[in-house]
Amino acid sequence: MNETITMYQGERKGGEAPEFLTKAEGDKVRAFHKSLSEYEQTPLVSLDSMAKKLGVGGIYVKDESKRFGLKAFKALGASYAIHCLLEEDAGEAGDMFCAEAVSDEGGTVHPAFPGGKGKVFVTATDGNHGKGVAWSAYKAGGRAFVFMPKGSRQCRVDAIAAIGETKVTVTDWNYDDTVRYAYQFARENGYYFVQDTGFDGYTRIPNLIAQGYMTMAQEALEQMEAAGAGLPTHVFLQAGVGTMAGGVLGYFVNVLGEKCPKAAIIEADESACVMASAKAGERVAIGGNPQTVMAGLNCGEVNLCIWPILKDFASFYVSCPDWVTELGMKSYAHPEGSDAPVVSGESGAVGLGLIMSLCTKPEYAEYRKAMGLDKSARILMFSTEGDTDPEHYAQVVKNA
Repeated sequence: MNETITMYQGERKGGEAPEFLTKAEGDKVRAFHKSLSEYEQTPLVSLDSMAKKLGVGGIYVKDESKRFGLKAFKALGASYAIHCLLEEDAGEAGDMFCAEAVSDEGGTVHPAFPGGKGKVFVTATDGNHGKGVAWSAYKAGGRAFVFMPKGSRQCRVDAIAAIGETKVTVTDWNYDDTVRYAYQFARENGYYFVQDTGFDGYTRIPNLIAQGYMTMAQEALEQMEAAGAGLPTHVFLQAGVGTMAGGVLGYFVNVLGEKCPKAAIIEADESACVMASAKAGERVAIGGNPQTVMAGLNCGEVNLCIWPILKDFASFYVSCPDWVTELGMKSYAHPEGSDAPVVSGESGAVGLGLIMSLCTKPEYAEYRKAMGLDKSARILMFSTEGDTDPEHYAQVVKNA
C-alpha cells in the first residue's frame, strides 16, 4: 500500500458551466430542504489557530455531522431526488413545501413526498448514501432495499437497518459491482432506483442528487460572508464517485464565475479513479477490492454525469493514504489553541489532514507552492461525516 500523498495538477480548462447546478436551481433545492422539520443550517467552524499555525489566511470547515441527525450530508441529495420522483409521478407541479401531516397509521408523512406511502426505493452504498435513502423513504411513508459491498462495517449496516422497514444486504462484490446489482434488482421488481452515480442510460437521478448537495455549498458561502471572511480562494472536496465534489464545484462555477475557488479533488489512494481519469483524459475504472478506512470514498468509477465538471473545472487531484485522514480526525478532535472541536469521521477528515501535511512536511513543499497555500489562502472544506463508525473513531482519536 502506498504511504505517500500524490498530486496531479489539472488544466482547469473551464468551459460551459453546468446548467443543472445554477443559483436558481440551488434556491429551489434549498426551499425544499427548509420544508423538512429536521432542517437546520449546519455550522461553519473557523479554525483560526490552525490557520495561524500552518501559515494560511483561514480554514473554514462545514460540519456536516449535524445534518438531519444522521451524522452525514448525504440525505441532502437522496431526499431531494425522492421528492422530485414522487412529485412527478403524482403529477404535482411545484410547491409542496408545507408542514408535515399525520398519516393514517399515526406516523408522519411529509407532503413534499406526495404518493410515497408504500413505495419502495433501492440503492447501493458504502454507508452514508444508503442511510440517506432509507431516511428519506421512511419520511415518504415507503421503505428501502439497501445493498452494501463486501467488507462493510457492521455498525454501518446496523445504522441503516434501524431506519423504518429497511432491508440491508451485504454482497460479495466491490462497490461498483454492487451498484450494478442493485440497479438490476430495482428494474426486475419495478422499484425506484436512487443512486448517486450515473452511467449509460441512468443520469437524471444522479443529477438530482448532485443538485441536493448545492444546499451545503449555498449555506457555506452565506456563512463565510456573514463572518466577514469573504469568498474562499480554495475548496477541498472529497470524491468517491465524485457527485458531492461535482455538485459543489458546479454550483461555485455558476455562482462565482471568475471568482470560483481553486478546487482540489481528494481521494483515497487505493481507489483514486478521478485522478486516474484526469491523467488519462477520460474516465478510468479502478477494479478489484480496494482497502481503505475511508469507506465513503472507496469507489472505483467516476459518475458519468459529473466527470465533465471535475475534468474541466478542478485545479488539483490528490490521492491520500489512510494516515492522512487519521491525522485529520485526531486534529479535529483535539484542536489547536482556541479552535472548536469537530467530530469528523474517516471520509470527512481527510481534507484537514492533507492541509496539515502539505504545510508542515518538507517533502510536500512543492505541492503547497503549486496550490498557493499561503497567507492569502482562505480554504473551505466539508467535513462530510461524523463518527459513523464509532468504535474506529474512538480508537483513532484517543491515540492523538
